[in-house]
Amino acid sequence: MSEKQKKATAYWRENLKYLVILLTIWFLVSYGAGILFKDALNNIKIGGFKLGFWFAQQGAIYVFVILIFVYVRLMNKLDKKYGYNEE
Repeated sequence: MSEKQKKATAYWRENLKYLVILLTIWFLVSYGAGILFKDALNNIKIGGFKLGFWFAQQGAIYVFVILIFVYVRLMNKLDKKYGYNEE
């Protein structure tokens, strides 16, 4: 395997690691907080709404948008690390 192929393989391995971590966080927030832990979270109120309801309706979307920005930042660092940046 050439050095270029090793570099590309390492890049994609790290990229997939980031994806798995971020998608796991998204799943836990959207499915876990919105459905599984709803009853426990409903004991807490935010703005008059139960926290379980809030996560199911709003929180998961906010977390997903934040994760997009985190992914962009991680990928920019990864691109620079492996020399794939466009700058």
